[in-house]
Amino acid sequence: MKQPHILNEKDQDFQIGILDGNIIQYDYKAILGYLKYKGKQLFGSQFKLYKEDELVVLKLLVYFLDVEDYCKALKIDLNKGILLTGPVGCGKTSLMKLMPYIMPHKKPYTVIPARNITFEFSTKGFEVMEKYGQNGYFCFDDLGVEPTGRYFGQDINVMGEIILSRHDLLCHPEFVSGSKRRIYSHCTTNLNAKELEARYGSRVRSRMRQLFNLIAFDQKSFDKRK
Repeated sequence: MKQPHILNEKDQDFQIGILDGNIIQYDYKAILGYLKYKGKQLFGSQFKLYKEDELVVLKLLVYFLDVEDYCKALKIDLNKGILLTGPVGCGKTSLMKLMPYIMPHKKPYTVIPARNITFEFSTKGFEVMEKYGQNGYFCFDDLGVEPTGRYFGQDINVMGEIILSRHDLLCHPEFVSGSKRRIYSHCTTNLNAKELEARYGSRVRSRMRQLFNLIAFDQKSFDKRK
């Protein structure tokens, strides 16, 4: 039987908290230890967590682990997804790929580059917008730098349309999926609010405010891939 406070790996188990009835008292240091282990496993021995990113990591952890009191203190709404912003190479994608591993008791999301979706649209057409816009759990990576989609000579702002559909999945799921279950979306982006509005328009930007909690790296955060 899986226990959400014990994360199982092939060579060892990681206890990230203490189970008290139906409540887990999480151990933040233990979780960081697990993230370092898993990060090296996924991304190579050079992976590390940086002290200057501690607040970003903490916000992501309390959100994905549903720690309500910390979320309230940090002004994070558990009824929204995550929009993780920051400079190129600061670690956004790696962190979003790591988060599903700390919540094995919950349905994971798939991290997919936004550019891959527009490329797929250009070959398969509007079924791709339905595929990503009307169901599934996704984190759209590098939002805003993808090319405009083109299908049979028609230019479409594919990710803008998908975001509008994902808004309905969160706020009006019964009209999209036929179920009252909310489906959350996440994104990473290098763009700021003005740049996102310029890229997708005010209507999409307004929906994004309802869709996402904004969690931001410091704009001076360095490129960790160098």
